[in-house]
Amino acid sequence: MSGGLRGWRAAAGPLLQASGAPHGARRRRLLLSELFQPLNLQGEGSEAGWEAGSRSHRLMVQGGLIHPGSTGCYCYLPPAVRAMDKLVHLIDEAMEAVGGQKVNMPCLSSAELWRASGRWENMGPELFRLADRHGKDYCLGPTHEEAVTELVAAQSGLSYKQLPLRLYQVTRKFRDEPKPRFGLLRSREFYMKDMYTFDASEEAARRTYELLCGAYRSLFERLGLPCVQVQAATGSIGGTTSHEFQLPADIGEDRLVLCPHGHFAANVEMVSGEQAACPTCGEKLAQTRGIEVGHTFYLGTKYSAVYNAVYYSPDNKPHLAEMGCYGLGVTRILAASIEVLSTEDSIRWPSLIAPYQVCFIPPKKGSKEEKGAALLEGIYDDFIEAHPHLAGDAVLDDRTQMTIGKRLKDAKKLGYPYVVIAGKRACEDPPVFEVWDQNSGKVLYLTKEGVIELLSKVQVP
Repeated sequence: MSGGLRGWRAAAGPLLQASGAPHGARRRRLLLSELFQPLNLQGEGSEAGWEAGSRSHRLMVQGGLIHPGSTGCYCYLPPAVRAMDKLVHLIDEAMEAVGGQKVNMPCLSSAELWRASGRWENMGPELFRLADRHGKDYCLGPTHEEAVTELVAAQSGLSYKQLPLRLYQVTRKFRDEPKPRFGLLRSREFYMKDMYTFDASEEAARRTYELLCGAYRSLFERLGLPCVQVQAATGSIGGTTSHEFQLPADIGEDRLVLCPHGHFAANVEMVSGEQAACPTCGEKLAQTRGIEVGHTFYLGTKYSAVYNAVYYSPDNKPHLAEMGCYGLGVTRILAASIEVLSTEDSIRWPSLIAPYQVCFIPPKKGSKEEKGAALLEGIYDDFIEAHPHLAGDAVLDDRTQMTIGKRLKDAKKLGYPYVVIAGKRACEDPPVFEVWDQNSGKVLYLTKEGVIELLSKVQVP
């Protein structure tokens, strides 16, 4: 295993100064050799129990982001957890901006709850089912319409003044996929953000629907992902209106038709076989494939009627709440981002959610440039001192038994947005350092002050 990182001390979090360190003490450097990130960047051998059927799956396993467990289930290793935490932070910001309140509902749901909605039978074999020691049936939730509607229905005095109510969570979901594949793109256990909204009227609920679709578009734009909102079927969730948010990709399992001028976009399941032109402008529709990363539904009273989720109007009369639900595939967004942005052998992240923002590469031990190591470590320390919020985002590649070239190659494969190198020019007066901007493809030569000024512009959630 090339560059295997065997240390375990970083598994619980960044290697920063201990909580009991005296005030003003230097923060501990985050050393690459101590990260729990087992690398197999040359793709040597094969991992037991997995087949890399997609670019993102292969790159995430080789880069030490995920490790295959049972079929369709994965261990998320520290770098993947860091990326996911950043993504969830961005999602939290987006949901709070539209009035979302975060909750956490059980993954385990009773069969009675699902039988009431009819989905215990209708979901078929995709629903993970189990029984407790008393013979009572449960399922592992793939979604939570039943649970959240029962929760709101239990609030017997809900007033119109408390609406709109917008509740969301980020939790593990479960689906018994018949053929899990492509790593996190089609797995049996995954993380999802699901919001459920309750409004006083259909008009208000549809305003909420447009608000949430706009929030999704803004989120993907902030991430720099080319997401397309398309008309879609409501499927087992139900309701009368639905849209998917798709990242165009050859490996995508959904087929899409798009107007070249942006007037129309739909999943092919929504168009007739004869429809070949845009209904707005008449242009020929283009076909592509996409990875679904989000889905929105206007539900009406489908669930509120079943569980009697009502609010009281100004004249103190009960009315059924109008509902919507809004999903984002958190782990699927991670994998889909890598799928659409990366090259065949190098990960590229949306900059905001890269696990680490910058990698510092000192000279090889025993080389002519070795004295540049202390200068680079000085830049590292001064940068973290000036920007302590980035302390967990700066990695020092201390594998100095390896050449700079080999470590730079690894850094490119792992997708650090910035790589700072102390090469031959670090021995000049004044010292000059090589900076690779991975997203722009530019290489800059900067003094210490220039490096710190450039990195000070790094943004993290």
